[in-house]
Amino acid sequence: MTATAGRTLFTSALLLLVMLVAALVSLAVGTVAIPLRDIFAGIGGVRLSQEYAIILFSIRLPRVLLAVIAGGGLSLAGAVFQALLRNPLAEPYVLGISSGGTVGAILAIGLGVGMGYLTIPLASFIGSAGVMALVYTAASRYGKIEPTTLLLAGVMVGAFFNAIILVLVSLFHHEVRNAFLWLMGSLASASYPSLAVVGPIVAIASSLLFTMSRYYNLIATGEETAAHLGVDVETVKRTSYLLASLVTGVVVSVSGVIGFVGLIIPHICRMLFGSDHRILLPASFLAGATFLVLVDLLARTIISPAEIPVGAVTAMIGAPVFVWLLRRRSETYMKE
Repeated sequence: MTATAGRTLFTSALLLLVMLVAALVSLAVGTVAIPLRDIFAGIGGVRLSQEYAIILFSIRLPRVLLAVIAGGGLSLAGAVFQALLRNPLAEPYVLGISSGGTVGAILAIGLGVGMGYLTIPLASFIGSAGVMALVYTAASRYGKIEPTTLLLAGVMVGAFFNAIILVLVSLFHHEVRNAFLWLMGSLASASYPSLAVVGPIVAIASSLLFTMSRYYNLIATGEETAAHLGVDVETVKRTSYLLASLVTGVVVSVSGVIGFVGLIIPHICRMLFGSDHRILLPASFLAGATFLVLVDLLARTIISPAEIPVGAVTAMIGAPVFVWLLRRRSETYMKE
């Protein structure tokens, strides 16, 4: 085992342990507190009281699992976009990809073709991939991407699609009348059938992105250098954009728009664990999962029994971080 492999394994094991602890706390804490011994007993197959069983298995466990999938997937997608664009401000929400996924999902519901658990994620993926292609085309000049231009294009396209979302909600008011909490980002609609669709897709796409971590390290040194070292840069970029858009689209289809997870977590992981993507990608996934589990716990308990949309909480945390990163990047540019 190489030093890097050993460090990756140790870091992943540590973050996995932290994630499991966060998940147990989230399962235990709420309007009705459930003792840890009952949680372990229930997971182990021991029969619980009807109240505890309903709360644990029908409400909290699906919600925690969705937080793990959504937080991990969005954080990983953000890390991949930042690697390919060499820009710490890139992430699915800022680039407008989450808004594209939301438009796809609302269209599927409004037109009556989104009744199954598979069609909405598919429509959401098409919307996310379409926005990614639009932003990529808008920022492309002579076959090259200018990261700052791409970021601005993403913000503008995202604003345009947010306007489309409002129009669609007005047009399909009756069809999406229960979707307002979801539009602000919420895990309240978590269910086992939706997890059975979204979970495997995110797991497979994430695994494929992990396998390309070595290429991201080479691309970070410069695309020309990576090409000279045998990396098919354009194929890696296209495949990565597609997979990251797929992850974003399917997550948005069940959680709504949850912004800034892909911005905050990869940046923190880069500060803690370095920029080697063989460590950064799995660390970002696990840390993002932990972050969203804890944020969702805060969102549903801070004004209990009511709850705050989890997307609102991540935006309140992420917006100041975005401004700080933007100022830091501007100061670096001025010094250069």
